Amino acid sequence: MSYCLNPDCQRPTNPSATQFCQHCGGRLLLRERYRPLQPLGRGGFGRTFLAIDEDLPFKPLCVIKQLHVPRHTGSHFTKAVELFHREAMRLQELGEYPQIPRLLAHFEQEKRLYLVQAWISGQTLAQELHEQGRFSEGKIWELLQDLLPVLQFIHQHQVIHRDIKPANIIRYSRTPTLPQGSSVWSGLSASGIDPAARSLVESLSDRKLVLIDFGVAKSLASPTPCTGTIIGSPEYMPPEQIKGKVVPASDLYSLGVTCIHLLTQVPALDMFDIANNHWAWRDFLLKGTRISDRLGQILDKLLQEAISQRYQSVDEVLQAINASQITSQLTSVQAGALHLSPLTSASARSSAVTPAHRPGQLSSAIGVDYTKLRDLLAAAHWKEADQETWAVLCQALSKPLGRYLLPGDLSKLPCEDLQSIDGLWMKHSQRRFGWTVQVQVYQSVGADYGSFCQRVGWPLHNSTSSYSSLKFNRSAPIGHLPSRVWVGGSYWWRHMEAIATKLTECSPHSMKKIGVNPA
Repeated sequence: MSYCLNPDCQRPTNPSATQFCQHCGGRLLLRERYRPLQPLGRGGFGRTFLAIDEDLPFKPLCVIKQLHVPRHTGSHFTKAVELFHREAMRLQELGEYPQIPRLLAHFEQEKRLYLVQAWISGQTLAQELHEQGRFSEGKIWELLQDLLPVLQFIHQHQVIHRDIKPANIIRYSRTPTLPQGSSVWSGLSASGIDPAARSLVESLSDRKLVLIDFGVAKSLASPTPCTGTIIGSPEYMPPEQIKGKVVPASDLYSLGVTCIHLLTQVPALDMFDIANNHWAWRDFLLKGTRISDRLGQILDKLLQEAISQRYQSVDEVLQAINASQITSQLTSVQAGALHLSPLTSASARSSAVTPAHRPGQLSSAIGVDYTKLRDLLAAAHWKEADQETWAVLCQALSKPLGRYLLPGDLSKLPCEDLQSIDGLWMKHSQRRFGWTVQVQVYQSVGADYGSFCQRVGWPLHNSTSSYSSLKFNRSAPIGHLPSRVWVGGSYWWRHMEAIATKLTECSPHSMKKIGVNPA
């Protein structure tokens, strides 16, 4: 099927191979390559359509966004054009971040403006809420952990979204999804096109959240609040945005409102207590629902009316989440047992262990001397201890000093040496640092390496050239040390999985004691 994009066309549906609309005569292909298939939605200043890119061999699906505002509306038309161009600029500035739709083209054809973006298969959180009902606390934690890094990225690029809400967040699905009753899939299959393989989004994990609609996003030209037209969705807007000003914390407020709406399924404005000037969202929870103090405190701070009382940056929110969740998990580690949460893979289920040896015990299967590492850790010389950890790893694996190690090398590390290194870190940091603690964090995020890095305060990209991104003090996030500076190879990011597997192998009795079946 081909769909005519002429807003005045009365019969826009056409056969697949048609070049011109059989009703109005309009050209069907945009730029002779993008073929519209069916409408996806409309609202505000535009209409969106599912399309295929006929220029590429496997004809990937994409989304066409058409500016659709009558010219006779005067200033409204001018503003709409400005916002449309702005969206293209913001998407281009943000490049190819996996959780932001990639801009493929921006052009004018037959006096109409168009954007073409990568197609994101899935439902918005607004649709998910309508179909599945209220979100659990667990789903809200997942939302925060998944979406905050996206906001962190756009804020680092001096962009404020200004319209965070459930309808602008898509949960990506590798299984193609379209509105009920759509005939597009059958049409594509008839044309020899497999819909399941037609997305340009190949690097995105299933069920990851994608932030869309940058039409009202604004650039931070200076450190002072941006001032301008009041744009966005009023029920999700912070007070300063209603007055025409925004700062990065404005997006955090909107994220907080999004969370309480998803928790309660109650219209946002219905939960605001005007008399006392605060959000009374707890009063609207389903009877019997209990939200933890940890999450409640984070949501309350996101929702503060005064900017000064709110989290000032995404980093502050992530630190609060890290402190609240990992501290409670660390309590179980300090008690000598790990209470494991359900994971999505068998390898992750076997990843948490408690050292079978006594923390701080010095022993080596091949005669490595751990005295220097012990003394550095006892003196809280964390950076030097981290460097010494690399050195003793090389010795224990019979590698030249300073040689980068592959994740696979860890399978050859003697258990005695693994436990000695880990035990020293655990003992002298009061169980704040060490591989066992890192595995606990890794497991708590479902063995998702990106989320693990955020929790322990590591950049996602592995830089082995310096220690500039590390903190060598007790205020560093739990699990921050020892670092991964020694890891090399193309699959360096698998080192945590390798450590988890080795710890499991070395402590099978501990695994049985806490009721974990290392499948």
